Amino acid sequence: MARQLPKWLGLSAALFAVLPPCFAQKLTVIPLVPAANWRQVDSQNLGVDAIRKYGGDPVIEREYGVKILEHRTYQLGRSSVEVTVEPASDASAAYGLLTYYQTESMVPEKGIQLAVTGSDGSMMVRGRNFIRFLRAKDFQVSENDFRALLIFVGGTRPSREALANLPPPLPPQGLVRGSEKYVLGPEAARRVLPSFRTDLLGFDQGAEVHVGDYLSDKARPTVIAISYPTPQIARVRFNAMTGFLGINQEGGPGSLYGTRRGSFVFLVLNADGPATATKLMDQFKVAQRVSWNERYRSERSFTLELIGLLLANFLLILILAGICILGGVLVFLSKRVAARLFPEWQWGRPDGETLIRLNLS
Repeated sequence: MARQLPKWLGLSAALFAVLPPCFAQKLTVIPLVPAANWRQVDSQNLGVDAIRKYGGDPVIEREYGVKILEHRTYQLGRSSVEVTVEPASDASAAYGLLTYYQTESMVPEKGIQLAVTGSDGSMMVRGRNFIRFLRAKDFQVSENDFRALLIFVGGTRPSREALANLPPPLPPQGLVRGSEKYVLGPEAARRVLPSFRTDLLGFDQGAEVHVGDYLSDKARPTVIAISYPTPQIARVRFNAMTGFLGINQEGGPGSLYGTRRGSFVFLVLNADGPATATKLMDQFKVAQRVSWNERYRSERSFTLELIGLLLANFLLILILAGICILGGVLVFLSKRVAARLFPEWQWGRPDGETLIRLNLS
């Protein structure tokens, strides 16, 4: 007769059988989304010049591709918040607007990607849209409700496609928060780098400039990372900067240091010495790779694009049919001419009158 195990021993064996799978599972944290019954009560399209009223600069906005902005009003109970949605030329341009307008006093919004908040409101990037959330002087909305509005309008993160089209961020070690700027035009460059010859950057040749301040022992150097379409353009631009600016010529605290790697040029301003500049530039890792360009985005709507495609196909069919008809007419006329001028030539004879000779012996 088989002996039964003690009850406590059976419970222990069952417990140890369950524990390993529990420890093997990864702990998942689900952030709680604040709930608030926000609703959009108004929306109107405005010209770019209207952005002055909401803290923007029309010159900068146009440089990043903004041609029109949408002004919205969201309401929660008796409180309302104004929101501006500014479509830029692409996702990287919208990201550039976010970096241009952010300040060191702004803090990243916890749990919401590519969103920063300051005393005057919040800013966010979603795809090619740069979004402002404005706090009025008599602002009476709680922080949780305001955060719920950010999530209601833009969600917690951009799409994967939009993130893939963003430029790589600057190395985070020592970077001053809020000092990072992504510049795509000469006007923004002049304001971000007032003491630098921005005409040497080469925006007309496709330059994209990343600027950021870093903390060192005795100074606050500024790092400029410039991306060019090809290494050849980068070499020409770096040689021009070396000739005009005297790069890597030690001359005190205001010396300018730089190097070129492939299609990138890295410069360091206001460094306290070549060792600090080299340390900052060594943080950048350049790897050559082939990638597809960003998908083409037309200014026309999908309906107009589809109509244009159908019309183009119809025109192609008409052209091919016309070529076929013209070819048949030319064959017919050539046979008539050959029959009149060259009666012995087989080309001008009707198909039924052609005699085939086998030449059999």
